Amino acid sequence: MIVLILCHFALAACARPLVRRLGRYAFAVLALPPAATTVWAFTEWSGAAAGRSVTWSWEWIGTYDVSVALRLDALAELMVLLAAGVGTLVLLYCVSYFGDDSPRLASFAGNFLAFAGAMLALVLADDLISLYVFWELTTVFSYLLIGHTSERKQNRRSALQALTVTTLGGLAMLVGFLILGQAAGTYRISAIVAHPPEATLAVSVAVVLILCGALSKSAIWPFSLWLPNAMAAPTPVSAYLHAAAMVKAGVYLVARLAPAFADVPVWRPVVLVLGGATMLLGGWRALRLHDLKLVLAYGTVSQLGFLTVLAGAGNRDAALAACAMILAHALFKAALFLVTGIVDHATGTRDLRVLSGLGRTMPHVCAVAVLAAASMAALPPFLGFAAKEAALDALLRGDTTDRWVLAVTVAGSVLTVAYTLRFVWGGFARKRGVADTPAHHVGAALLAPPAVLAVAGLVLGPGIGWTDPLFAAYADVFPAPAHPYHLALWHGFGTVLLLSALTWAGGAVLFAGRATVTRISRRVAWPTADSVFGHLLLGLERVALQITGFVQRGSLSGYLAITMLVMLTGQLAVLVTDRPWEGAVAPRVWDVPLQGAVAVLTCAAALSCLTVSRRMKAVVLAGLTGYGAALLFVVQGAPDLALTQFCVETVSMIVFVLVLRRLPVRFEESIGTWRRALRIPVALAAAATVGVAVWTAGAARVAEPAGAAMVEEVAHHGLKDVVATILVDLRAWDTMGESAVLAAAAIGVTSLIYLHRRGEKSMDREELRGETAWALSGQRLTGLPHGDDTAPERSWLAAGSTLAPEHRSVVFEVVGRLLFHPILVLSLYLLFCAENMPGGGFVAGLVAGLALITRYLAGGRFELAEAAPLQPGLFTGLGLFVSTAVALGGLADGTVLHAWTYHGHLPLFGDYHLSTSVLFDFGVYLLVLGVVLDIVRALGAKVDRQIERAAGALAPAAGNGTGETNR
Repeated sequence: MIVLILCHFALAACARPLVRRLGRYAFAVLALPPAATTVWAFTEWSGAAAGRSVTWSWEWIGTYDVSVALRLDALAELMVLLAAGVGTLVLLYCVSYFGDDSPRLASFAGNFLAFAGAMLALVLADDLISLYVFWELTTVFSYLLIGHTSERKQNRRSALQALTVTTLGGLAMLVGFLILGQAAGTYRISAIVAHPPEATLAVSVAVVLILCGALSKSAIWPFSLWLPNAMAAPTPVSAYLHAAAMVKAGVYLVARLAPAFADVPVWRPVVLVLGGATMLLGGWRALRLHDLKLVLAYGTVSQLGFLTVLAGAGNRDAALAACAMILAHALFKAALFLVTGIVDHATGTRDLRVLSGLGRTMPHVCAVAVLAAASMAALPPFLGFAAKEAALDALLRGDTTDRWVLAVTVAGSVLTVAYTLRFVWGGFARKRGVADTPAHHVGAALLAPPAVLAVAGLVLGPGIGWTDPLFAAYADVFPAPAHPYHLALWHGFGTVLLLSALTWAGGAVLFAGRATVTRISRRVAWPTADSVFGHLLLGLERVALQITGFVQRGSLSGYLAITMLVMLTGQLAVLVTDRPWEGAVAPRVWDVPLQGAVAVLTCAAALSCLTVSRRMKAVVLAGLTGYGAALLFVVQGAPDLALTQFCVETVSMIVFVLVLRRLPVRFEESIGTWRRALRIPVALAAAATVGVAVWTAGAARVAEPAGAAMVEEVAHHGLKDVVATILVDLRAWDTMGESAVLAAAAIGVTSLIYLHRRGEKSMDREELRGETAWALSGQRLTGLPHGDDTAPERSWLAAGSTLAPEHRSVVFEVVGRLLFHPILVLSLYLLFCAENMPGGGFVAGLVAGLALITRYLAGGRFELAEAAPLQPGLFTGLGLFVSTAVALGGLADGTVLHAWTYHGHLPLFGDYHLSTSVLFDFGVYLLVLGVVLDIVRALGAKVDRQIERAAGALAPAAGNGTGETNR
C-alpha cells in the first residue's frame, strides 16, 4: 500500500520532464500508478469481501500513539477502486482532451496525480492524525487544480473559496479528532470504531466538529457554495475530484464513523436534516440553469446530500445502499462530466439554449450520455436503479424519522429525474428555432473513458449481486435486522417499485413543464450561497478596516504600549489570583558582584535611550543593552549564549545602521510631558512584572531539573557541549522549525521592503555611469584633496575601482581584505568544534555573514557581489534541504532525526568521527548565512542602487524589466 502511494507522488514529481519529452502523452505514463493500484485492489477483493483486512503501520509520534497506519477493508476497497479506477480513466481522457501546447500542462499533470495519491492515502488511513494530513493534502491539490487557469479571475476566486471553506471545516475536524482521540485513548480509527468511547459531552462536541469537516468537504448545505463555483476548473478535474474522489471524502468519513457514533444524540439530526435539505436545494437549483456543467454540479450537490443521508442513517440496510449508491454515482456522474467536456471540446459551448441537434451529429457521444443519464435517473436495468431500490427499501423499513427522510428522498429523486431529462434534452436534442450546432469529429480515444464508465453502470445493474458480499462486509458492522436486505436488480413488485415509478412520472411532469418551473423558481429564488459568502467576506473586510483604522494609528510606541498593557494586565491578574510567591524561595540579588555591575550599566544604557533624539544614538544605546546581556551570560558561565548574543547584536546594529540611511536623523514623533510620564511607569511596571513572573516560575519547580539528565546523555556519547547537542540532537525538531521560520521571515521581510525578483542581475558594474552611493551619500568637503590624490596606490578590493577615491580608506580596505578569509575559517571552526566547545551552525553562520558584511562596508555593493556571487536564496534553500534530508535520513532507522556517528582513522590526522548532527548543523549554517546575505543585499546593496538611480548614476534599464520599483 505504502509503495503504491509513494509511486503516485514520485511520478507526480517527474511530471514536468515527462510532459516536456512526451507532451500530452505523458498522461498515459502518469496513469500507471492508479492503474497498478486498481489491479492490486481487485486482487484484494475476495479478502475484503470475506471480512479480512490488509494493514501497514509506521510509528510517527510514539509518545502520543500517533502513527502512519494504513488499512484496507471492505469500505476502503470500494473507495480505492473509485479513486484509482476513475483516476486512471480520467488521465487517459486527458491525453486526447489537452493539446501539446496547453498552458502549464506539466503542473496540471503533476498536481492531478499527486491529488490521486493523497486521495488514495486518505481512504486507506487508519489513524486520525494521518487522515487529517492527507485530507488537507487533497485540499491543497484541489486548490491548485481548480485555480489552474490562474489568469482568469473566476478561477482564482473559485479556488480560494474552495480552499477557505474546506480548510475551515478541516480545522474544526482536527479539533474534533484530538478530542475524540483523547476520549478513546487511541487515534487508531479501527480501534475507535470497534470500541467507541462513551457518549459524553466532549464526545458529542467532537462528533459535531468532525461532521463540520466531513460536510464541508462533501459540499453539504450550508457548505455547498464552493462546489458549483469549482466548475471553473478543467473538465477532467470536475470528473474526478467532484464526482468520484474529493467530494466523496466527506461521505466516506461519515460512513467510516457511523458504526461507532450513529447513536450519539447529535449525529442523526445533523446528518439527516442537512443531507435532506441539500438534496432538495441542489436538485431544485439544477432545474433553472443553462450551463450543462452547472446542471451536473448542482445535481452532484443534490446526490451528495442523498449519499450523506444513507451513509449516516445508522442502520445496516442503509449502509449497504450507501455503498451501492456511492459506486453508481461515481460511474454515471464521472461519465457525464467527461461527456460534457467532449461537447464543449467539439462545439465550444456548454449552453443548452444554444446546443441543438448533437444527437445526430455525435450519435456515439449521445449514446454514452444516455446510458449514464439513465443510471442517474435510476432506470432499470442500470446500477443506479438497483442502488436506489436498496435505499428506498432501507428507509421504508426504518423508524418514523426514516419515513420522513424517505419522503424527502422521493421528492429529491423526482428532481433528479427532471434535471437528468433536462441535461439530455439540452445537450443533444434538436430544438425548435435553434440551428444545429456544428461540431468537429470526436476521436475514439476521447470517448472511450466515459463509455467504459457508462457501460460499467449498465453491466453492474444485473451484476449487482457480485458486489453484495463486499458491501455487506462493511454493512454487517451495524446491528443486523430481522430480514437483512441483499442487493439484486429485481425484488418484485411492491411499494418500493411504486415509489420509483412515482419519481419517474413526477420527474417527467416537471421536465414537461420546464418553462413554468423555471419561471416559478426564479420568482421564489432567494439569495444564492455564493452571494451570501461574498457579502460576508466584504463585511468582514470592512470590519477589519474599521478595527485597523481604530487601533493602528501609525505610532510604533503606541503599539508597544498597548502590547505591554495587555501583557501587564494578564500577568497581574494571574499573579494576584494564584499568589505563586507564597512559599517560594527568596531570589538572590546576584551570584557575584560583577553581575550587579554589568546589570547597572545595562540598565543605564537602556534608560539613556529615553533621553536621546537622534536615531543613531538610540541604536547604539540599544545595542549596548544587548552587549550587556551577553556579558551577563559570560559572567554566568554560558559562553555559547554569550557568543550567539554578541553576533546577533552586531548583525542587528549593522542592519539598523543600513536602514537609518533612508530615515531622518532625528525622531519625528513628538512626545509630550504627560505621555512620557505615562510611558515610563508602564515600562517599569511591565519589566517588574516579567521579573516577578520569571522568579515565581523558577521557584515553583517541583520536578527534578532536566539539565543533569541532558549532561549525562551528552557525556554518554563522548561529547562536551551540552547546549549545541541540545540544539542539533535532543531538540532538533525545534531547531528545524525555527530555521524554517527564520528563512520565511527574512525572505518575506526583504521582499516586502523592496519588490524585486530574487534572480535579477542588479550587481552589473556596466550599469554604473556615475559615482557610487558611497560618494553620493556624503557631503563634499572643501579644503581637502579630491580624486586620485587621496586614492591608495594599489587596490586591496576586487571592486575598488568603483569607489570614489576621496571616500576610500586604505586601512579599512586592508583590514577587510586580510580578515575576510580568517573570519570564514573561524566560522568553519565554530561549526565543527560545536560538539566539544562553544560554537554551532547558527553562530558560525552569523560569523560568516559578518565576513561578507565587512567586505560590503569596505567596498560597497559591487564588492559584496564579488565576495558572494551566488544568490542568497541558494544558501537558504540548500540549508533547508540539507537539514531536512538529514532529518528524513533518520527514517532508515525508524525515527525522524535519528543521529548516527561514524568512527574512522586517517593516516595523518588520526582517529576521527563524523556525526549526522554535524551535517544537520551545516544546514543551519548555510541557512543563516543565506538569511544574513539576503538582508545585507536588500537593506544595503538595494538601498545603494536606489540612491544611485535617484542621482542619475545608473544607465536606464531597457523596459525596466528587472522587477524592481523605481522609487
